[in-house]
Amino acid sequence: MAVTQSARSIGSSFNRSTPAVTAARWRALRNFFAAMLFLLPSLVIFILFVFWPLWQNFWLSTYATDPIGRPSIFVGLDQYQRLLQNPDFPNSLTVSLTFALLTVPATLIVSLFLATLSNARLRGISIFRTIFSYTIAVSSATASLIFLYLFNVATGPLNYFLSLLRLPPVDWLTSTTTALPSLALTTTWLQLGLNTIILLAGMQGISDEFYESAKIDGAAFWDSFRHITIPLLSPTIFFLLVVDTLSALQTFTQVQVMTKGGPVQSTDVLVYAIYRQFYFNGNYGYAAAQATVLFFIMLILTIIQFGVIERRVFYQ
Repeated sequence: MAVTQSARSIGSSFNRSTPAVTAARWRALRNFFAAMLFLLPSLVIFILFVFWPLWQNFWLSTYATDPIGRPSIFVGLDQYQRLLQNPDFPNSLTVSLTFALLTVPATLIVSLFLATLSNARLRGISIFRTIFSYTIAVSSATASLIFLYLFNVATGPLNYFLSLLRLPPVDWLTSTTTALPSLALTTTWLQLGLNTIILLAGMQGISDEFYESAKIDGAAFWDSFRHITIPLLSPTIFFLLVVDTLSALQTFTQVQVMTKGGPVQSTDVLVYAIYRQFYFNGNYGYAAAQATVLFFIMLILTIIQFGVIERRVFYQ
């Protein structure tokens, strides 16, 4: 008898909770479809202009193509095997990673220094802010032409100033030692404007109360910068680190205008190697395989940055 009554009580409690559970599930389902409805335009754009081209690129990499780029013979992963056996690919990959290492840290450090100067409360500081950030209005091609003139061995101003100091001229773009650093210098200068503006905006978003409290406690400028500015600015720095890394790995215009991958493939970054294989050699499937590998390299680096470096980011 007691067992029967307990079973009835459990059944009645289950019947009372079932409508509540059903209503909660219906609300969650309705909210999900409402959210997907708002996300639908973005999803359509991503599918059409990101995911579908990625799939088409991978599909093309599994085919050998005719001279006009039409897939003719299915070769599977042979293009990737050929890629690993070609010594030019490791060279291009090494050049791209070295270029990123030369460019990204220098860009962040110099931009942080300029943003700190621009954040100073001085008369006429807006003029300096304009000077520091005007490179944002300069295109990659224009910057490349400017530095192509500056780096000219015979008539360039840089070698002229070296001659005034009784120093020998430098083969900026024609030496395997200096060509890649010269491209990195051009790219660093080109990225300074945008990075400085973003970092300055982040600094101006930090409340003055933190600095006033630190000043009352006797903290010097460097102490406030290290313990207040850098931690509170770390989300902005991390954002620029990710963006600048991806931008460095996709550099093309500077190489095309200034060196064309030379000398002796010392500036043959992976994007330029893809361009050369696609447009000049007609190896469309092979170029697609290179582009696929570059995509996964960038994806892995981004995942590592979010998995390792983001742990040190301080979010308010």
